[in-house]
Amino acid sequence: MDAESKRVLEYLSEVEEAAEDVLTNKQQIVDLDSKRNRNREALRALRTTADSEKVKVCFGNMFIKLPKSKTRDMIQKDQEQLDKEINDLRKELKAKINHLNEMQGKPELRGYNLSPLSADEVKAINHLLKR
Repeated sequence: MDAESKRVLEYLSEVEEAAEDVLTNKQQIVDLDSKRNRNREALRALRTTADSEKVKVCFGNMFIKLPKSKTRDMIQKDQEQLDKEINDLRKELKAKINHLNEMQGKPELRGYNLSPLSADEVKAINHLLKR
């Protein structure tokens, strides 16, 4: 194989590796999001039971009876952790997609690095618009 063919093959393998990273990140986000949805369903189900009641929680392959308040706190902490992980993965995904586009010679995506307004910023804007 000549040098040109080796360079093309090396380039294609680098692009393929970058694309695999992007797809892996996307799949991790989907998996974490489905877990977050299951937690949301569990929190909703906890609202229907009496406060003094103990609930059964599945840990791996066994069920444990825990107080409802402790269970709710555990699920809410898990939700916060999942939210943080998903946001971190989304930030990484943006960088990986930009890197992949750069490798392929495509222009950088415009408007892709936008972030939503915080609650304080929305309040400030609403306050200004009401004047």
